[in-house]
Amino acid sequence: MKAAVIGVGVMGSAIAGRLLASGAEVTLYDRDAAKCAELVGQGAKLAASARAASAEAAFVVTSLNSAAIVEAAVFGPGGVAEAAGADKLLFDMSSIDAGLSARMAARLLDETGMEWVDAPLSGGAPAACEGTLTLMIGGHDAAVARARPLIEVLARNATHLGGPGAGQTVKLVNQMLCANTFLAVAEAVRFAEAQGVDAARIPEALAGGRADSRILQEFMGKMARRDFTPTGRIDNMLKDLETAQLAAMSARLALPLTSLAADLHRMLVAGGLGPADSAEYVRLFDLGRGTGA
Repeated sequence: MKAAVIGVGVMGSAIAGRLLASGAEVTLYDRDAAKCAELVGQGAKLAASARAASAEAAFVVTSLNSAAIVEAAVFGPGGVAEAAGADKLLFDMSSIDAGLSARMAARLLDETGMEWVDAPLSGGAPAACEGTLTLMIGGHDAAVARARPLIEVLARNATHLGGPGAGQTVKLVNQMLCANTFLAVAEAVRFAEAQGVDAARIPEALAGGRADSRILQEFMGKMARRDFTPTGRIDNMLKDLETAQLAAMSARLALPLTSLAADLHRMLVAGGLGPADSAEYVRLFDLGRGTGA
């Protein structure tokens, strides 16, 4: 398998590492070439542009922070579109607005013959490294079928949800649920601590019950230990929550819980925690520590 990975941040580097481990030939491009150094040491090639990275690739994987950056990487000078063709497939694992994703997919296909599959993910960098991601997939049937070899390397659970943009819509649902769960777990950690209970033992106690979840199992212990090892970014979550709010406003829908979660995320970002790991949600409640802590 020949693959290009455009965007080598926390997620992009984990995706590229998984592809390398599977035996794929991987070419990387990131505006900050220093991010690619470790992967180059593992056998990846480094390209000077998104176009150059895509030239020999059958699959072009994008993992970028916003729709504007995705658009620039694909359609801008030196972008993927300059090396595009019907023999290639763009596999966008970014989290962006569904409508914009669908329009860019239509443009790429119309101008170059290259199909676009939106495949936003859940599971974070650890799952990407293990090949156990959950992928929410949107795209034409034939394009998704062509992407199967890539999907099988990266994901344990992949669901084709509809045409271009459908995966991005379901990703927003995922983010709404995750954001509210992260905040609930952080609040529960502080409550348990204030009552003199070891919060790190709660995941074991609740395993298999109705309150159990992957976030509870992965993050309650991290929060209790104040382990802020990065696995994702709070500002990326805020970006997705704000995208969901804009879509809801267009449909005249109320999202009271998601709106509160977005406000709390904005507080964290304003406090300088935008690049921080999701475990740092607990800091919201550390600010109000009572005498029981």
